[in-house]
Amino acid sequence: MQIEHEIKDFLMTRRARITPEMAGLPFAGGSDRRVAGLRREEVAMLAGLSVEYYTRMERGRIGGASESVLDAVARALQLDADERAHLNDLARNVAPSPRRRSSAKASPISSSVQQVLDSMTVPAVVQNERLDILAANGLGRALYSALLDGSQRPNFALFAFLDSRAADFYTNLDDARDLCVAVLRATAGRDPLDQQTTQLVGELSTRSADFRQRWAKHNVHRHMRGRKVINHPVAGLLDVTYNDFALRGDPHLSITTYTADPGTPSADNLTLLATWVDTQSEVALAAPKEIPSRP
Repeated sequence: MQIEHEIKDFLMTRRARITPEMAGLPFAGGSDRRVAGLRREEVAMLAGLSVEYYTRMERGRIGGASESVLDAVARALQLDADERAHLNDLARNVAPSPRRRSSAKASPISSSVQQVLDSMTVPAVVQNERLDILAANGLGRALYSALLDGSQRPNFALFAFLDSRAADFYTNLDDARDLCVAVLRATAGRDPLDQQTTQLVGELSTRSADFRQRWAKHNVHRHMRGRKVINHPVAGLLDVTYNDFALRGDPHLSITTYTADPGTPSADNLTLLATWVDTQSEVALAAPKEIPSRP
């Protein structure tokens, strides 16, 4: 990812979505406006910067910008918390001496982490910032059986964009795809030199026109908590809340848990899923074992 182009496109797309009225400039409109959203000079005025300085920033030269300047631009563009963090990540990565993160492959999931997963009574998976599923407990494997069936790399973005089953699995495929793209955008901003992220984005861009269109919007999101509604082939409709918990010792990994509000149909369906998992385990244990023949 070319970081200067990323900065330019991010700031331009954020500027284009803010109307003069939204910025408190009700008389800045008129029929002569030729740009969507705010003009550069309007952003500069709102941020207390010179037009020349903000123009340099929008061309990707923000490496020397102070925290107060970045905050002023964020306020002018009405950035949310995730977008502010993304802007700061981009600025850090073009600083004179940027602190690059290691793009080395993550270590295998330890047995102790797997034990923690297995002790949980709710579906849980371990995933990285590129949305790869690296481990799961029994309920997590059952919840995401479509991703973990070995047909492809278990990755939420690959599934959402390249697997035909995703249209039935997600009740709102558009939302699922938007979330995947926004999370990958945030990931790429934190470490533009990470080759695995670059390769994943390249694969998705090559194979999916829909991904390319969404990627060009430059929306970002930190995958921490939210809601998913899925149509599970065994348990039926599941309206669940997910929460991410960072793994101590490896900030690139997190345990994601899925819960449903007590007393709801989704809670009943999660119980059904757990019963099905127990049944499958019992069937596997009861299956006759082949006795090896003697030589």
